Amino acid sequence: MIGSQSIPYKEMPLRIIWSVAFLSIVGLVVLNSISQQYQGGFFNTPFTKQFLFLFPAVLIAFIIIFIPRYTIHKYTYTLYALGIIFVLLPYTGNPHAGTYRWFDLGLPFAIQPSEFAKVFTTLALARYLSDHTLQMKHFTSIIIPIGLALVPTLIVMNQPDLGTAIVMMTPILPMLYWSGARPFYLFLVLAPIFSMVTAFHTTAFTLWAIVLGVVIITARPKLVLSLFLFFGNIFLGLLSPYAWNSLTLYQQNRILTFINPEKDPLGAAYQIIQSKTAIGSGGLLGKGWGEGTQTHLKFLPVQDSDFILSVIGEEMGFMMISTILIVIGYLIMQILKRSFLSKDRFSSLALIGIAAILLAHVFVNTAMTVGLIPVKGLPFPFLSAGGSFLIASYIMVGLVLKLSVNYTD
Repeated sequence: MIGSQSIPYKEMPLRIIWSVAFLSIVGLVVLNSISQQYQGGFFNTPFTKQFLFLFPAVLIAFIIIFIPRYTIHKYTYTLYALGIIFVLLPYTGNPHAGTYRWFDLGLPFAIQPSEFAKVFTTLALARYLSDHTLQMKHFTSIIIPIGLALVPTLIVMNQPDLGTAIVMMTPILPMLYWSGARPFYLFLVLAPIFSMVTAFHTTAFTLWAIVLGVVIITARPKLVLSLFLFFGNIFLGLLSPYAWNSLTLYQQNRILTFINPEKDPLGAAYQIIQSKTAIGSGGLLGKGWGEGTQTHLKFLPVQDSDFILSVIGEEMGFMMISTILIVIGYLIMQILKRSFLSKDRFSSLALIGIAAILLAHVFVNTAMTVGLIPVKGLPFPFLSAGGSFLIASYIMVGLVLKLSVNYTD
């Protein structure tokens, strides 16, 4: 049942609160170092903006704690609809840097609606899956959840914002699995992606076709469905060149320079090379707060958001990066633990989705920083500058605290 009780102090998950507080404080300390090079005045620095946004973020999280759980459950579809409207709003204004990711309200800052839409979409998925748990053994039951996630995802991808679009789809698989969907159905969701990626290499595509065939034969679906699944994926692979050409030039360059960074060291690969240099120069303990040359000589781009881990690596060293990853990993594990022990399906699925979003941000941001994946514009939770993302992150914290009411430390 969806309860309406408030959270007694003894049931407050303090481990989650302390983890978030630690990450937020480290983020402010690093942003204060980065802000030393800004000349536009105290109120125009990343540190000041982040510090000011922290107050409404914490306030919203605090308010969510006192909202009855049945109210959150009741209005999830309304929030989902608002999320779609939000991601459409940037198209009514002028583009920023050639994209439609931000909505200008005439304030000193712009809002990125997609940050809130991914949280609202996760709640809508949690409600639908919790209300239709008994039907999840049928393949058709996964179509509506995927459609719910695809609608805002396609809008965000068209802005274009491929990184956020990927994160919006991330909760789908773990939430479907947790709701009881067959693993074979989840495999079918991923199969088209593998078909298109491996199509660029003949050997890889051949091996994938063999794996696909074996899995389909093992699952033993009906003959017509088996043929459709196999040859449909082969056909998608043949369409890969068209998908590649649909990407913007800068997206293609990011992928190409990820494969071969030396191809364009002063262009698309510049960010990755400078990020690796900053982290490597920091060593075990770092150069010291405010002493990062890559940071303060402005060799490292987007240092206050996408590449904030590079700044931490240079000034505070490998030990601080390791500590941050341990703390954020512990935070995600605590959310998953509470999802497992939750007494109602909606709360459990919502917590799974929130954990997936946080994990996706951490994985993509960290892997991007060290050059393991192409550069994506994804910030690190609670560390990176960005008012919309900070508030969205604390909305997720508020939801975790509220939906964890049935588990005590």
